[in-house]
Amino acid sequence: MKYFSYFFLLFFVLITACRQEQKEVLATDFYNTELFKEVQLQAIFKDSKTFVDLVPDRPYGELVAMYEEEKMAADFSLKDFVSDHFTDQFNSGQVIVTDTTKNMYEHISSMWSKLTRGPDTAVENSSRIALPYKYVVPGGRFREIYYWDSYFTLEGLLVDDQEELAKSMVDNFSFLIDSLGFIPNGTRNYYLSRSQPPFYALMVDAVSREDRDMFIEYFPMILKEYEFWMAGKNEVKGIHTPNKYVVRMGEEFFLNRYWDNGTTPRPESYKEDFHLASELSSKADKTMLYTNMRSGAASGWDFSSRWYTTENDFGSTKTADILAIDLNCLLYFMEMSIAKGYELTHDAENEALFLSKAEERKTSIQELFWNDDESYFYDYNYTQKGFARTPTLAGVFPLYFELASEEQAQGVRDKLMSDFLKDGGLVTTLEHSGQQWDAPNGWAPLQYVAVEGLLNYGYVDEAKIIMKRWLNLNERVYQDTGKMMEKYNVEDISLLSGGGEYETQDGFGWTNGVALVFKKMLDEMEPAE
Repeated sequence: MKYFSYFFLLFFVLITACRQEQKEVLATDFYNTELFKEVQLQAIFKDSKTFVDLVPDRPYGELVAMYEEEKMAADFSLKDFVSDHFTDQFNSGQVIVTDTTKNMYEHISSMWSKLTRGPDTAVENSSRIALPYKYVVPGGRFREIYYWDSYFTLEGLLVDDQEELAKSMVDNFSFLIDSLGFIPNGTRNYYLSRSQPPFYALMVDAVSREDRDMFIEYFPMILKEYEFWMAGKNEVKGIHTPNKYVVRMGEEFFLNRYWDNGTTPRPESYKEDFHLASELSSKADKTMLYTNMRSGAASGWDFSSRWYTTENDFGSTKTADILAIDLNCLLYFMEMSIAKGYELTHDAENEALFLSKAEERKTSIQELFWNDDESYFYDYNYTQKGFARTPTLAGVFPLYFELASEEQAQGVRDKLMSDFLKDGGLVTTLEHSGQQWDAPNGWAPLQYVAVEGLLNYGYVDEAKIIMKRWLNLNERVYQDTGKMMEKYNVEDISLLSGGGEYETQDGFGWTNGVALVFKKMLDEMEPAE
């Protein structure tokens, strides 16, 4: 029976991958058609993501041919055409109901079933990538699984004794690595040109903390994802020269950047990217902007002044020029996880190789990314051979992975408490650009990384202050709205968050997860008498 199940799953993987490859080609063609562009640019839907998530009633080629013929009629209505031929087939019917009779933590526990999807059935012509196991979606407009969101959701599931669901999420990501070669930004075909911050190794670590055999089971997928992030390095010739996700920094040493191989507006944000690029005159400049916007989306920080090369200028986004501190810390952890895998499988030679890679990356993080004048970790702009323009909360990642010296950790602690700490928690950056990954907004995953990082260096009181302020804000908004939010205004806690390409979403997977983790941590630190 075990072998039958294995071969059935392998058959499912192969068939799904083949079907998805066919749909990807069709969708890629469709995203470049006049029909698609007109729907998005005429703003038939307020949110550009709505259209790419609808399912057509026939193959894309037939729809385009119908449109080309029918648009010539005097009474043609593009809105009616879309309404007649595209439907939403993934409305789960699970409505998030405002219920303040429950406390926030009871509400979160009740939300898992409402945010759980799968196993999926493949839907013809859909942009959705079908997954073989159950998974938790973030909520709101995000009705598919997202990569880095899921780590923080998973930690909450483990606190809430949902181990089986947490493991099934890791199994889905393993399926994606095995069938696609990497984990996309989210499980839609329009995300297949990019990944997101690589938290897979951390997910494996979380679900296998007490099970060595489970870690070994997932080890090949950690290796395969590492190959994805290091792809192209053999083709890079010059120092400070990029290729795909890597930048050569020495003869045999590479660091990483966020990158997307697309050169057109993002399908799910088509009108936003198109209008931003309309301010540029040359095709080359527009193409470069599209690549940088896509790369910003790959970072998960879409969007932020973190990626600007000129203050207050969204069009100066140059994500692909920047070696991101968080990404390189995550690659360090991946290298250490691979070394652990080789140790467990008794391969001393490769264990030593990856320990060496990790140590070299650690040295670079401590030296290249450390801004001694500011006593804080900065991103590094490899094209300008200097620090990125502004400090951000990504500078806490070296503490999370215990990569900072004691002196560096103290500098980060001081910067957090003096500049980033607000009434509702930690603000994402110190700039008010109107982008959602900037002030005045705070985000659950960054509170989590900062708190864990501070605790790693013994800064317990500071960590408790952040957790309490964040949870107090979560609880106040919940009492006022009955909802958990994607992000929060941490500067003026009487207001909700805002900014960015879409309205603030409720649900919300990673906020739920971090709230449960923080509550457990505080309960353990300050047990009730």
